[in-house]
Amino acid sequence: MVSMDKAAAAARLAELRREINEHNYRYYVLDAPIISDAEYDRLMRELLELEEQYPDLVTPDSPSQRVGAPPSEAFAVVYHRVPLLSLDNVYDVEELRAWDGRLHRWLGLPQSEPLEFVAELKIDGLAVALTYEQGRFVRGATRGDGERGEDVTANLRTVRAIPLVLRNPHPDSATAGESGADRFPFTLEVRGEVYLEKEAFRRLNQERAKRGEPLFANPRNAAAGSLRQLDPRVTASRPLAFWCYALGYLEPLAGADPVAVPALPETHYERLQMLRSFGFPVNPHIRLCRGVQELVDYLREWEEKRHALDYATDGIVFKVNSVALQERLGATAHAPRWAIAFKFPAEEATTVIRQIVVQVGRTGALTPTAVFDPVEIGGSTVSRASLHNEDYIREKDIRIGDTVLVHKAGEVIPEVVKVLVERRTGAERPFVMPDRCPVCGSEVQREPGEAVARCVGRSCPAQIEEALLHFASRDAMDIQGLGPKLAHQLLEKGLVKTMADLYRLRLEDLLTLERMGRKSAENLLVAIEASKERGLARLLFGLGIRHVGEETARELARHFRTMDALMEASEAELRQVPGIGPEVASSLRAFFHDTANRQLIRELAELGVKMEATGGGRAAELTARSMAPPESSREGQMPAESPASLPNSLFARLLSRVSSRQPFTGMQIVVTGTLAGLTREEAEALIEAGGGRPGASVSRKTTFLVAGEKPGENKLARARELGTRILSEEEFLRMMEEA
Repeated sequence: MVSMDKAAAAARLAELRREINEHNYRYYVLDAPIISDAEYDRLMRELLELEEQYPDLVTPDSPSQRVGAPPSEAFAVVYHRVPLLSLDNVYDVEELRAWDGRLHRWLGLPQSEPLEFVAELKIDGLAVALTYEQGRFVRGATRGDGERGEDVTANLRTVRAIPLVLRNPHPDSATAGESGADRFPFTLEVRGEVYLEKEAFRRLNQERAKRGEPLFANPRNAAAGSLRQLDPRVTASRPLAFWCYALGYLEPLAGADPVAVPALPETHYERLQMLRSFGFPVNPHIRLCRGVQELVDYLREWEEKRHALDYATDGIVFKVNSVALQERLGATAHAPRWAIAFKFPAEEATTVIRQIVVQVGRTGALTPTAVFDPVEIGGSTVSRASLHNEDYIREKDIRIGDTVLVHKAGEVIPEVVKVLVERRTGAERPFVMPDRCPVCGSEVQREPGEAVARCVGRSCPAQIEEALLHFASRDAMDIQGLGPKLAHQLLEKGLVKTMADLYRLRLEDLLTLERMGRKSAENLLVAIEASKERGLARLLFGLGIRHVGEETARELARHFRTMDALMEASEAELRQVPGIGPEVASSLRAFFHDTANRQLIRELAELGVKMEATGGGRAAELTARSMAPPESSREGQMPAESPASLPNSLFARLLSRVSSRQPFTGMQIVVTGTLAGLTREEAEALIEAGGGRPGASVSRKTTFLVAGEKPGENKLARARELGTRILSEEEFLRMMEEA
């Protein structure tokens, strides 16, 4: 970075903040970025370097301050100036028509004179109120009881879709995108919903499962839990999103120039457009409707289309558009009369819990699971649902033999909603969490402040087996062919007691196992040998350290580079790594202080397992993997050769081309269905190597969707809805060939 004096640095910082805020607006609100991610990252790096050089020039609204506050000990109370009321609900069309009839009576209007409404999707998240003074975000609070909420300002700053400064709504102005008292001489409160997208929810629970932590029941709980973290860095690690849905109030500052204070539009719809011009994301599916029949048409349209959305919505909110009519209609003690929420019928089923079994995870966590009569929900048959922990069972009073309602939380995970107490016969039995591990008989302990009970047995077979499978999993050491049946046999016969024992296995050992032929045994040994080269990040993830997921493992490897350096790092040094808070740092120190763990790492190193960071990304991993025998479709069988393992394969040829030409720079590409010439992982590796980002679900940020054989219908529908370009496999390959 070129050095500059303080005055020049201040000017450049102001320009960088303006430019970055403008790009955030284009990305999160307009969904029309004009620079690549790499260019955006370059601007952020320059900003961070200048602020590091001149720390006294750092401002609270700088994009660098998305995570800047220290952990809080508690949340302060915020009193809402305008109450954050709830909404009354209706559940069928007749109730909706009756509400429209009441509006006409209250307003003294004939039924023949249709009212104008705004229809909005009801997002399943957490309501918040955001306050801006002189254009800067100064306070954010939860709904709470409607009158009082919790101050979660530091956490809301980490939500990238929430602007830290208001955007000048006059794009032709020389100061467009800037803030300040001269341009925003007023206090503004905005209401909206913080939520998690379905894919983000799935990944968050997947990471928690890998770390042995209890799963979130649904996206709303996950969003609420993320926003109420005492450490903002934890919130920042979770990809929360935000939609703005209302203007709370706008009040001029004392002595403000009336010309600079925007006149409030007379309709709710126009107010949303004004907020959008200030930089707030407003849901693109809002619609003006005239008369109750258009409301019915809108909800019928979204009853099915909602499943293609990448976020959960449980209904539609209808609001009278005219603000003057809203004021005439007023509110009850808990809800406005001018708005109503139409709740979609829940996709749920009634069934009977036959058994509650306790599963033991690799961290010793005991998870009770309900086993019930199979039922069809949302297009699939389910017969089990996690009951999470003892407190959850006690809170819902779930008993063996109970008739219960089950649905899919966030349309993803089966969940027991409630017990139908009126159907009890007296034969139901309360569940009691065992005080001894159901697998090894060791003592079960529950630490103060934790909801999870754990087996403390260090030699518990269930923990060892799960830990072994995690160590060998695809995202960790990727030992192909080592599945549940084989892991169970290796442990049962005493051939493996720790991960290090995998690297001591001999051909003659494996040939003693059931259904293990010579060729399969040789392939497994080759895969074990190849796993030694996976590098520090994947080894750290494979070791199953509590609270250390894939991304955290990568950050640790990137920062410390060697296992020795990481093992000797203090908690203070660990907390310098992005995303590492006190809980993770404490967990790491506890793991590396343990004598048995240090011995395991020493043995792995002596056996040749690489203890240093490696580079190369997903494509390099795939190339290395192609040196080992391909994964069999069934454990113990020799599969057919895959294209990636052949010399001069399509993947290898395309990889060389896209790596040098970078045809996908700045693009986000989603692949769906089966490709004839590439595996899904190879396609995504090529996208990454070509400068793009592979996406898991279609959103407004998706550049195009690659559709192979039997593509996902939801992804296709979403792409068509958004006007996203859909490529065939042939078009995708041609794009790379011609790059």
